[in-house]
Amino acid sequence: MTCFICISVFCLSAFLMEAQGTYGPYLRNHNQLYGDRQRSHFTPNMPGPGHGNSINFGAPAELCKSRPLDLVFIIDSSRSVRPAEFEKVKIFLSEMVDSLDIGSDATRVALVNYASTVNIEFLLKKYFSKAEVKQAFSRIDPLSTGTMTGLAIKTAMEQVFTESAGARPLKKNIGKVAIIVTDGRPQDKVEEVAAAARAFGIEIYAVGVDRADMRSLKQMASQPLDDHVFYVETYGVIEKLTSKFRETLCGFDACALGHNCQHICVNNNASYFCECREGYVINSDKKTCSKQTNGFVHVWDVHRKFKCLEERIY
Repeated sequence: MTCFICISVFCLSAFLMEAQGTYGPYLRNHNQLYGDRQRSHFTPNMPGPGHGNSINFGAPAELCKSRPLDLVFIIDSSRSVRPAEFEKVKIFLSEMVDSLDIGSDATRVALVNYASTVNIEFLLKKYFSKAEVKQAFSRIDPLSTGTMTGLAIKTAMEQVFTESAGARPLKKNIGKVAIIVTDGRPQDKVEEVAAAARAFGIEIYAVGVDRADMRSLKQMASQPLDDHVFYVETYGVIEKLTSKFRETLCGFDACALGHNCQHICVNNNASYFCECREGYVINSDKKTCSKQTNGFVHVWDVHRKFKCLEERIY
């Protein structure tokens, strides 16, 4: 009898210690669970100088991938852009898309086409594959006279970079990027509207071609200007900017180097954090996940484990 009591006490103690240590922090209501949910960032072990396998961010390495973006191309298609030149622009756009990771959870793309008027060709919520986006590019036609660049920026800010149009909410921390391609001088004011767009959280790259006004490009672009203003002499060489933008928009794929997330690994620049699938919550180690049922973490597995141990003893 004494032995039986000792064994029972030992089993009960082991169960309580395991349940408290593993699940204690999570036996709370639904709001507390989600209020305490945190993302822990991990930095993978990366080879240092002299250890080989160095990452060349300008090369299409597997570990070099575009960070998720809400990306809007704002394209000047006024009469000064000849039909053959406009085709070069579409090739440039297609090659840009080829260098990005396109998808609903990756980079989303929209296109604003402008001259004296502004036409939203498609929104961020429209296409989620490279093939669909490139086909949409191929169907675009140039507009007419005029270069209302300021109006195009304003339209993008108010009608494209919105959640209803497919932009991710601020809490997602997804970068908002606008790439403006123009070959002329704006016929409206761009400085104030571009400043408003930047204040709204939009990072602006300005690409000037041929007769583009450099002063206006600098007024539109984000800082530092050396990284956000580009110029090419003709549309015939605009495709060469693709590799430059790939280098600029490239992110480090920390998850590809290896991670210990039980469910989902999310890249965050040179580090990563773990998330759980729907119906689960992150554990205190910020790596593993526990199932949640009716606002509480499901601890049935622990009970089963203790029950089996109890049955073996008996």
